[in-house]
Amino acid sequence: MAFKYPITPSLHQKRLIFSYAPDWILTIVLGAIFLSLDKVDGYRRMFSLEDPSIRYPFAKHVRVPNVPLYLISILAPLCAMVITNLLTIRTWWDLHNSTLGLLLSHALTGTFTQVVKVTVGRPRPDFIDRCQPPAGLTDPAYGLTSWTVCTQTNPKILRDGFRSFFSGHSSSSFAGLGFLAFYLAGKLHLFDSRGHAGKAWLSLSPFMAAALVGISRAMDNRHHWHDIVVGSAIGTLFAYFSYRQYYPSLSSPVSHFPYAPRIKLDDDDDDDYVEHPEPPAAVERPSPSRGSAPSRRSLTTPTTPIPKARRKSGHSTLHVPCQTLVDSTHAPTAHLASATPASARQHP
Repeated sequence: MAFKYPITPSLHQKRLIFSYAPDWILTIVLGAIFLSLDKVDGYRRMFSLEDPSIRYPFAKHVRVPNVPLYLISILAPLCAMVITNLLTIRTWWDLHNSTLGLLLSHALTGTFTQVVKVTVGRPRPDFIDRCQPPAGLTDPAYGLTSWTVCTQTNPKILRDGFRSFFSGHSSSSFAGLGFLAFYLAGKLHLFDSRGHAGKAWLSLSPFMAAALVGISRAMDNRHHWHDIVVGSAIGTLFAYFSYRQYYPSLSSPVSHFPYAPRIKLDDDDDDDYVEHPEPPAAVERPSPSRGSAPSRRSLTTPTTPIPKARRKSGHSTLHVPCQTLVDSTHAPTAHLASATPASARQHP
Protein backbone atom coordinates (compact mmCIF):
# COMPACT_ATOMS: atom_id res chain seq x y z
CA MET A 1 0.00 0.00 0.00
CA ALA A 2 1.46 3.35 -1.02
CA PHE A 3 0.77 6.65 0.67
CA LYS A 4 0.74 9.84 -1.40
CA TYR A 5 1.51 13.36 -0.31
CA PRO A 6 1.41 16.75 -2.02
CA ILE A 7 4.68 18.21 -3.23
CA THR A 8 3.94 21.82 -4.17
CA PRO A 9 0.79 23.96 -4.10
CA SER A 10 -1.26 24.36 -7.27
CA LEU A 11 -4.49 25.93 -8.44
CA HIS A 12 -6.35 22.66 -7.89
CA GLN A 13 -5.72 22.76 -4.15
CA LYS A 14 -8.41 25.28 -3.23
CA ARG A 15 -10.72 22.38 -2.40
CA LEU A 16 -8.05 20.92 -0.18
CA ILE A 17 -7.60 24.19 1.69
CA PHE A 18 -11.35 24.54 2.14
CA SER A 19 -11.54 20.98 3.48
CA TYR A 20 -9.31 22.04 6.39
CA ALA A 21 -11.14 25.32 6.97
CA PRO A 22 -13.07 23.91 9.97
CA ASP A 23 -9.78 23.06 11.67
CA TRP A 24 -8.45 26.57 11.19
CA ILE A 25 -11.73 28.17 12.25
CA LEU A 26 -11.89 26.08 15.42
CA THR A 27 -8.30 26.99 16.25
CA ILE A 28 -9.00 30.70 15.79
CA VAL A 29 -12.19 30.52 17.87
CA LEU A 30 -10.38 28.75 20.70
CA GLY A 31 -7.65 31.37 20.57
CA ALA A 32 -10.24 34.13 20.87
CA ILE A 33 -11.84 32.38 23.85
CA PHE A 34 -8.45 32.12 25.50
CA LEU A 35 -7.82 35.85 25.15
CA SER A 36 -11.30 36.80 26.35
CA LEU A 37 -11.08 34.63 29.48
CA ASP A 38 -7.99 36.51 30.57
CA LYS A 39 -10.21 39.48 31.49
CA VAL A 40 -12.86 37.45 33.31
CA ASP A 41 -13.09 38.06 37.05
CA GLY A 42 -13.32 34.43 38.15
CA TYR A 43 -13.83 32.65 41.43
CA ARG A 44 -11.81 33.87 44.42
CA ARG A 45 -11.15 31.26 47.06
CA MET A 46 -10.94 32.14 50.74
CA PHE A 47 -7.52 31.92 52.36
CA SER A 48 -5.70 32.06 55.67
CA LEU A 49 -3.55 35.05 56.52
CA GLU A 50 -1.21 32.70 58.40
CA ASP A 51 -0.71 30.27 55.50
CA PRO A 52 3.07 30.23 54.84
CA SER A 53 2.62 28.86 51.31
CA ILE A 54 1.11 32.16 50.09
CA ARG A 55 3.35 34.59 51.98
CA TYR A 56 6.21 34.78 49.47
CA PRO A 57 7.30 38.18 48.12
CA PHE A 58 5.71 39.51 44.95
CA ALA A 59 8.19 39.87 42.05
CA LYS A 60 7.41 42.80 39.77
CA HIS A 61 9.72 41.45 37.06
CA VAL A 62 9.61 37.77 36.13
CA ARG A 63 12.23 35.72 34.30
CA VAL A 64 9.95 34.70 31.41
CA PRO A 65 7.31 37.38 30.63
CA ASN A 66 4.37 36.71 28.30
CA VAL A 67 5.95 37.97 25.07
CA PRO A 68 9.13 35.85 25.41
CA LEU A 69 6.89 32.92 26.34
CA TYR A 70 5.04 33.17 23.03
CA LEU A 71 8.33 33.45 21.17
CA ILE A 72 9.65 30.34 22.90
CA SER A 73 6.52 28.23 22.62
CA ILE A 74 5.18 29.30 19.20
CA LEU A 75 7.75 31.06 17.02
CA ALA A 76 10.74 28.89 17.97
CA PRO A 77 8.96 25.56 17.30
CA LEU A 78 7.57 26.92 14.03
CA CYS A 79 11.03 27.95 12.81
CA ALA A 80 12.49 24.61 13.90
CA MET A 81 9.81 22.70 12.00
CA VAL A 82 10.37 24.76 8.85
CA ILE A 83 14.10 24.02 8.98
CA THR A 84 13.45 20.33 9.65
CA ASN A 85 11.05 20.20 6.71
CA LEU A 86 13.64 21.72 4.39
CA LEU A 87 16.28 19.26 5.57
CA THR A 88 14.07 16.18 5.22
CA ILE A 89 10.98 15.72 3.03
CA ARG A 90 10.57 19.30 1.70
CA THR A 91 6.81 19.33 1.19
CA TRP A 92 4.43 22.21 1.78
CA TRP A 93 1.87 19.65 3.00
CA ASP A 94 4.05 18.78 5.97
CA LEU A 95 4.51 22.49 6.69
CA HIS A 96 0.73 23.01 6.62
CA ASN A 97 0.01 20.11 8.97
CA SER A 98 2.79 20.96 11.41
CA THR A 99 1.70 24.61 11.62
CA LEU A 100 -1.95 23.68 12.08
CA GLY A 101 -1.10 21.07 14.69
CA LEU A 102 1.09 23.47 16.65
CA LEU A 103 -1.55 26.19 16.74
CA LEU A 104 -4.28 23.70 17.62
CA SER A 105 -2.16 22.44 20.51
CA HIS A 106 -1.79 25.98 21.83
CA ALA A 107 -5.46 26.81 21.34
CA LEU A 108 -6.69 23.71 23.17
CA THR A 109 -4.16 24.07 25.98
CA GLY A 110 -4.68 27.80 26.48
CA THR A 111 -8.47 27.59 26.54
CA PHE A 112 -8.52 24.65 28.94
CA THR A 113 -5.96 26.34 31.18
CA GLN A 114 -7.92 29.59 31.38
CA VAL A 115 -11.19 27.80 32.13
CA VAL A 116 -9.59 25.93 35.03
CA LYS A 117 -7.86 29.04 36.35
CA VAL A 118 -11.00 31.18 36.55
CA THR A 119 -13.10 28.41 38.10
CA VAL A 120 -10.62 27.11 40.70
CA GLY A 121 -9.44 30.53 41.97
CA ARG A 122 -6.43 29.27 43.93
CA PRO A 123 -4.20 31.96 45.51
CA ARG A 124 -0.65 32.24 44.23
CA PRO A 125 2.38 31.82 46.51
CA ASP A 126 2.82 35.63 46.55
CA PHE A 127 -0.84 36.39 47.24
CA ILE A 128 -0.49 38.02 50.67
CA ASP A 129 2.02 40.49 49.26
CA ARG A 130 -0.40 41.21 46.40
CA CYS A 131 -3.39 41.53 48.73
CA GLN A 132 -1.69 43.88 51.21
CA PRO A 133 -4.13 43.28 54.09
CA PRO A 134 -4.18 45.77 56.98
CA ALA A 135 -1.38 45.33 59.50
CA GLY A 136 -2.31 43.21 62.51
CA LEU A 137 -5.32 41.63 60.82
CA THR A 138 -5.93 37.97 61.76
CA ASP A 139 -8.24 35.21 60.58
CA PRO A 140 -11.67 34.79 62.14
CA ALA A 141 -11.80 32.45 65.12
CA TYR A 142 -13.53 29.67 63.17
CA GLY A 143 -13.00 30.43 59.52
CA LEU A 144 -10.91 31.86 56.72
CA THR A 145 -10.42 35.33 55.33
CA SER A 146 -12.04 36.76 52.21
CA TRP A 147 -10.36 38.83 49.51
CA THR A 148 -12.43 41.83 50.59
CA VAL A 149 -9.82 42.63 53.27
CA CYS A 150 -7.24 43.40 50.59
CA THR A 151 -6.11 46.99 50.14
CA GLN A 152 -4.51 46.43 46.72
CA THR A 153 -5.50 49.28 44.40
CA ASN A 154 -4.53 47.55 41.15
CA PRO A 155 -7.43 45.21 40.23
CA LYS A 156 -5.37 43.34 37.64
CA ILE A 157 -2.70 42.35 40.17
CA LEU A 158 -5.34 41.22 42.64
CA ARG A 159 -7.34 39.29 40.02
CA ASP A 160 -4.23 37.54 38.76
CA GLY A 161 -3.37 36.53 42.32
CA PHE A 162 -6.18 33.94 42.26
CA ARG A 163 -4.93 32.08 39.19
CA SER A 164 -2.30 29.79 40.57
CA PHE A 165 -3.75 26.43 39.46
CA PHE A 166 -2.50 25.41 37.12
CA SER A 167 0.55 27.04 35.57
CA GLY A 168 -0.24 28.64 32.23
CA HIS A 169 3.42 29.19 31.40
CA SER A 170 4.13 25.50 31.96
CA SER A 171 1.17 24.29 29.93
CA SER A 172 1.90 26.69 27.05
CA SER A 173 5.60 25.87 26.89
CA PHE A 174 4.93 22.12 26.87
CA ALA A 175 2.11 22.53 24.35
CA GLY A 176 4.45 24.21 21.86
CA LEU A 177 7.83 22.66 22.62
CA GLY A 178 6.21 19.29 23.32
CA PHE A 179 4.65 19.33 19.85
CA LEU A 180 8.09 20.10 18.43
CA ALA A 181 9.53 17.15 20.36
CA PHE A 182 6.97 14.76 18.87
CA TYR A 183 7.56 16.25 15.42
CA LEU A 184 11.31 15.67 15.67
CA ALA A 185 10.81 12.16 17.03
CA GLY A 186 8.66 11.31 14.03
CA LYS A 187 11.07 12.77 11.51
CA LEU A 188 14.04 10.99 13.10
CA HIS A 189 12.22 7.66 13.53
CA LEU A 190 13.13 7.63 17.19
CA PHE A 191 11.13 4.48 17.92
CA ASP A 192 12.43 2.31 15.07
CA SER A 193 13.71 -0.36 17.52
CA ARG A 194 17.32 0.43 16.72
CA GLY A 195 18.26 2.81 19.49
CA HIS A 196 20.10 6.08 18.85
CA ALA A 197 21.28 8.26 21.72
CA GLY A 198 21.73 11.26 19.42
CA LYS A 199 18.17 11.06 18.12
CA ALA A 200 16.81 10.69 21.63
CA TRP A 201 18.75 13.69 22.89
CA LEU A 202 17.65 15.87 19.98
CA SER A 203 14.00 14.85 20.36
CA LEU A 204 13.96 15.45 24.13
CA SER A 205 15.74 18.82 24.04
CA PRO A 206 12.45 20.78 23.54
CA PHE A 207 11.08 19.17 26.70
CA MET A 208 14.13 20.37 28.61
CA ALA A 209 13.58 23.94 27.42
CA ALA A 210 9.91 23.73 28.44
CA ALA A 211 10.90 22.42 31.87
CA LEU A 212 13.16 25.43 32.41
CA VAL A 213 10.21 27.73 31.72
CA GLY A 214 8.16 25.89 34.31
CA ILE A 215 10.95 26.04 36.89
CA SER A 216 11.22 29.78 36.39
CA ARG A 217 7.62 30.15 37.59
CA ALA A 218 8.53 28.60 40.92
CA MET A 219 11.60 30.84 41.18
CA ASP A 220 9.39 33.90 40.62
CA ASN A 221 6.91 32.76 43.31
CA ARG A 222 4.11 32.62 40.75
CA HIS A 223 3.13 28.98 41.20
CA HIS A 224 3.29 26.10 43.62
CA TRP A 225 5.26 23.06 42.46
CA HIS A 226 2.12 20.98 41.82
CA ASP A 227 0.73 23.79 39.66
CA ILE A 228 3.79 23.41 37.45
CA VAL A 229 3.62 19.62 37.31
CA VAL A 230 -0.06 19.57 36.36
CA GLY A 231 0.40 22.34 33.79
CA SER A 232 3.31 20.46 32.19
CA ALA A 233 1.29 17.26 31.98
CA ILE A 234 -1.73 19.04 30.46
CA GLY A 235 0.42 20.76 27.85
CA THR A 236 2.13 17.51 26.88
CA LEU A 237 -1.22 15.71 26.64
CA PHE A 238 -2.72 18.29 24.28
CA ALA A 239 0.51 18.43 22.26
CA TYR A 240 0.40 14.69 21.60
CA PHE A 241 -3.34 14.80 20.93
CA SER A 242 -2.87 17.56 18.33
CA TYR A 243 0.12 15.81 16.79
CA ARG A 244 -1.81 12.58 16.24
CA GLN A 245 -4.59 14.46 14.45
CA TYR A 246 -2.27 15.01 11.48
CA TYR A 247 0.61 12.52 11.89
CA PRO A 248 0.83 8.75 12.35
CA SER A 249 2.20 6.99 15.40
CA LEU A 250 5.83 7.58 16.29
CA SER A 251 6.49 3.85 15.81
CA SER A 252 5.07 3.86 12.28
CA PRO A 253 7.52 3.19 9.41
CA VAL A 254 6.18 6.37 7.75
CA SER A 255 6.19 8.55 10.88
CA HIS A 256 8.17 11.21 9.00
CA PHE A 257 5.19 11.90 6.70
CA PRO A 258 1.86 13.51 7.67
CA TYR A 259 -1.43 11.84 6.96
CA ALA A 260 -2.63 11.96 3.36
CA PRO A 261 -5.06 14.77 2.42
CA ARG A 262 -8.74 14.27 3.11
CA ILE A 263 -9.68 14.70 -0.55
CA LYS A 264 -8.09 14.16 -3.95
CA LEU A 265 -6.91 17.36 -5.55
CA ASP A 266 -7.91 16.41 -9.09
CA ASP A 267 -8.46 13.42 -11.35
CA ASP A 268 -4.84 13.41 -12.49
CA ASP A 269 -3.04 13.39 -9.17
CA ASP A 270 0.33 12.58 -10.69
CA ASP A 271 1.09 16.31 -10.74
CA ASP A 272 0.25 16.75 -7.08
CA TYR A 273 1.55 13.76 -5.19
CA VAL A 274 4.65 11.77 -4.58
CA GLU A 275 4.36 8.11 -3.74
CA HIS A 276 5.88 6.85 -0.52
CA PRO A 277 5.54 3.09 -0.14
CA GLU A 278 5.64 1.12 3.04
CA PRO A 279 8.87 -0.86 3.58
CA PRO A 280 8.66 -4.02 1.44
CA ALA A 281 8.61 -7.37 3.20
CA ALA A 282 10.17 -10.57 1.96
CA VAL A 283 7.60 -12.95 0.46
CA GLU A 284 8.27 -16.67 0.29
CA ARG A 285 7.28 -18.23 -3.00
CA PRO A 286 5.51 -21.61 -3.03
CA SER A 287 7.59 -24.69 -3.92
CA PRO A 288 8.06 -25.20 -7.64
CA SER A 289 5.83 -27.59 -9.58
CA ARG A 290 6.90 -31.12 -10.46
CA GLY A 291 9.31 -31.40 -13.33
CA SER A 292 10.94 -28.00 -12.83
CA ALA A 293 14.21 -27.28 -11.12
CA PRO A 294 13.67 -27.44 -7.35
CA SER A 295 15.09 -24.81 -5.03
CA ARG A 296 15.58 -24.47 -1.32
CA ARG A 297 13.97 -21.09 -1.05
CA SER A 298 12.78 -18.34 -3.39
CA LEU A 299 12.52 -14.85 -2.02
CA THR A 300 10.85 -12.09 -3.96
CA THR A 301 10.81 -8.42 -3.10
CA PRO A 302 7.43 -6.81 -3.93
CA THR A 303 7.38 -4.20 -6.63
CA THR A 304 8.22 -0.83 -5.07
CA PRO A 305 7.24 2.42 -6.84
CA ILE A 306 10.03 4.93 -7.14
CA PRO A 307 9.26 8.32 -5.56
CA LYS A 308 8.73 10.68 -8.46
CA ALA A 309 8.89 14.43 -8.97
CA ARG A 310 6.36 16.41 -10.96
CA ARG A 311 5.89 14.87 -14.41
CA LYS A 312 3.67 15.38 -17.41
CA SER A 313 0.41 13.45 -17.33
CA GLY A 314 0.29 10.41 -19.58
CA HIS A 315 3.70 9.00 -18.62
CA SER A 316 3.67 5.64 -16.96
CA THR A 317 5.07 5.07 -13.48
CA LEU A 318 8.51 3.47 -13.25
CA HIS A 319 8.80 0.41 -11.06
CA VAL A 320 11.67 -1.56 -9.64
CA PRO A 321 11.53 -5.07 -11.17
CA CYS A 322 11.11 -8.00 -8.85
CA GLN A 323 14.34 -9.81 -8.17
CA THR A 324 14.08 -13.50 -7.42
CA LEU A 325 16.91 -15.25 -5.65
CA VAL A 326 16.85 -18.94 -6.61
CA ASP A 327 19.28 -21.50 -5.32
CA SER A 328 19.52 -23.99 -8.12
CA THR A 329 22.80 -25.68 -7.19
CA HIS A 330 21.02 -28.92 -6.33
CA ALA A 331 19.20 -29.43 -9.66
CA PRO A 332 19.14 -33.16 -10.69
CA THR A 333 21.33 -34.41 -13.50
CA ALA A 334 18.33 -35.56 -15.51
CA HIS A 335 16.94 -32.10 -15.62
CA LEU A 336 20.26 -30.66 -16.76
CA ALA A 337 20.54 -33.32 -19.43
CA SER A 338 17.09 -32.54 -20.75
CA ALA A 339 18.10 -28.93 -21.16
CA THR A 340 21.22 -29.87 -23.21
CA PRO A 341 20.86 -29.94 -27.03
CA ALA A 342 20.74 -33.44 -28.62
CA SER A 343 23.81 -32.78 -30.74
CA ALA A 344 25.88 -32.04 -27.68
CA ARG A 345 24.84 -35.30 -25.98
CA GLN A 346 26.07 -37.60 -28.83
CA HIS A 347 29.35 -39.46 -28.15
CA PRO A 348 32.14 -39.31 -30.75
